[in-house]
Amino acid sequence: MPQMFVNFAVTDLDASKAFYEALGFSINPMFTDHNAACVVVEDGHSYFMIHTREYFQTFTELPIGDPKVSPTSSIAIFVDSREAVDKTVEAGIAAGGTQPQEATDHGFMYQRGLADPSGNILDFGWMDPAAAAGGPDAASTPEV
Repeated sequence: MPQMFVNFAVTDLDASKAFYEALGFSINPMFTDHNAACVVVEDGHSYFMIHTREYFQTFTELPIGDPKVSPTSSIAIFVDSREAVDKTVEAGIAAGGTQPQEATDHGFMYQRGLADPSGNILDFGWMDPAAAAGGPDAASTPEV
């Protein structure tokens, strides 16, 4: 199975590490230093590499934008239940994140956005297992 590393810049590395740990992720100390930290989303598969803005700039000659002003992406992470979505987002808000907009409820799919302290956007979601397997029309939950 391929491994995925999503790289992005943060304004405060220590605050960002605490934020991602509050969401239930862990930090891999073998790939963490004063420039960057490896956030383990799903061991063996999915990781975030969070870099100081200065270090991230060494990867490109293009200017690095400010995600609080001009977001260019969001990272979607689906969890096992609507309750897990709410619990994770609330933990992120308590750890210094913000909710950029209200939750979206399509009945078969529920999502809440969460911006980390640097403004990088994560979308936490849940999808009815029947809809995940057979499309939205197969959902066991009536659409709202």
